[in-house]
Amino acid sequence: MKIEIAESEWAIASCFPVMVELRPHLTSKTFVARVLAQQAQGYQLAYLTEAEAPVAVAGFRITHNLAWGRFLYVDDLVTLAEQRSHGYGAALLAWLHSYAAKAGCEQLHLDSGMQRKEAHRFYEREGIEIVGYHFSQTI
Repeated sequence: MKIEIAESEWAIASCFPVMVELRPHLTSKTFVARVLAQQAQGYQLAYLTEAEAPVAVAGFRITHNLAWGRFLYVDDLVTLAEQRSHGYGAALLAWLHSYAAKAGCEQLHLDSGMQRKEAHRFYEREGIEIVGYHFSQTI
């Protein structure tokens, strides 16, 4: 098990089969383009490999705001469905926590869709609390 940051287009593209389970509206081409565009704004894509192939990925960024100070925000976190319950998600989340601490972050935050009940149970098992609601409006 190895965790790295995807920096090359090849490494980013290798994460697509995992990420598409969370973001099914993306194509491999739009995925790489969006990751590259987001990287210009501080987004990073971490991936955990088993047998030389990504099995879990996390998109994240470090930022600041008035409410939380310096924090790591997890945009995306997913493990391949057939690889769940092997500890990969927990290992990636622990890696993110360590990365945040080393980067001087005070907190780690993420949002999760209301329908993702299994993910919510996982987050709570990992010590992440539900602290609010996220609201949105299409423009």
